[in-house]
Amino acid sequence: MKLLETKQSNTKIKKTQSEYNKRDALKMSIRLASMSLMPDSIICAGSKAANCFETCLKSAGRGAFNNVATARQAKTDYWHADKSGFLAQLRAELTAFAKLCDRQGVQGVVRLNTISDIDWETYNIPQSFPTLKFYDYTKRAHRLGKTPANYKLMLSYSGAPKYQNQLKALPNNVPLAVVFRGELPEHFRGRKVIDGDKSDLVNLEAGGVVIGLRAKGKAKKDYSGFVVDTPKNLIAVGG
Repeated sequence: MKLLETKQSNTKIKKTQSEYNKRDALKMSIRLASMSLMPDSIICAGSKAANCFETCLKSAGRGAFNNVATARQAKTDYWHADKSGFLAQLRAELTAFAKLCDRQGVQGVVRLNTISDIDWETYNIPQSFPTLKFYDYTKRAHRLGKTPANYKLMLSYSGAPKYQNQLKALPNNVPLAVVFRGELPEHFRGRKVIDGDKSDLVNLEAGGVVIGLRAKGKAKKDYSGFVVDTPKNLIAVGG
């Protein structure tokens, strides 16, 4: 069982790589690798407070296919049953990916938490691969500012009451990802909203903005507070 996806079958990952590479021809091209595990309350520790577990992106895109869901679940089961074996395999695959990027003359970029929230910095993963750049979204604000220089995080928003304490720890220069139902507003919580569905790496470099994501899959019918209704936000523009 292969852990990393390096051929961009994930739609968002593919779009991110394409958008970044055509945005600035003077920059080094990138090659993306990603990993999709089936989320649960352990590898998504912030999902309970955020009320996002049931409407997680696990059901969006290719996640709606049984074979994809089965493969993701197998990886999660592997993580829980043999963490040391999982990490050893992940290191081996990242080593191979780093060598491939070096041969191709591209910058390797890795997203290990496409639909999970594991603190990879605790397991010394990004620190072990300084030539690779890592990024993720997270629901756990305490991780912000504590990752190595080659591992950048964006905080994922929820309007659920139990989640609000997380927002107090959000630095001004860290992007805040918000899932909206309907068209994206111009502002939210005093921040400018950008279209976050275009490219994760553009989002990562955007600074203190709101990354506007459109509700997908089961999230379209979520009313727990995780998904934000656009009309309500338009009334609260700037505040």
